[in-house]
Amino acid sequence: MSIDNEQPESVDTAEAEGDEEAKASRLEDEGDVAADYLEELLDIADIDGDIDIEVRSGRTYISIVSEDSSDSGLKALVGRGGEVLEALQELTRLSVLTATSARSRLVLDVDGYRGIRGNELRTIAEDAVAEARESGAEVVLEPMSAYERKIVHDVVAELGGVSESEGEGAGRHIVVSSSDD
Repeated sequence: MSIDNEQPESVDTAEAEGDEEAKASRLEDEGDVAADYLEELLDIADIDGDIDIEVRSGRTYISIVSEDSSDSGLKALVGRGGEVLEALQELTRLSVLTATSARSRLVLDVDGYRGIRGNELRTIAEDAVAEARESGAEVVLEPMSAYERKIVHDVVAELGGVSESEGEGAGRHIVVSSSDD
């Protein structure tokens, strides 16, 4: 006599859909907590901005955008090279952790900075791959945040190059080489 411990496929599908719904709900809650935190911060700093929340690809994306295109108050939230934005993103993640007891991978953007920087990083990666192929030598890039390194790694891989992160802390950087090595 054989006992079949397998559950019917419909039960597995229902559980998966339930898990997806729970995850979507958790990400929406995360966005609400982050938006509340950022609204308070904007009020304290007396900076005008609208907050948009979007959930995609299993992440919460929060954008702070100018209400008035001539208002440059949001530039202070980006800082030189995005340093203030990175710090603000980490503080927002901590706020979510405190409120929900769950780690957050939310991405914060201010006035489209991440899109502009993403285009710059794509160009940097393309140039590094071209230089590595032409010279046959490794190309060492400037240190950058984990988020920025991820973008560069993805572009290098897309172009058929090889990239590796090296270094520690604020000095962590990418080394690009051609795939012909």
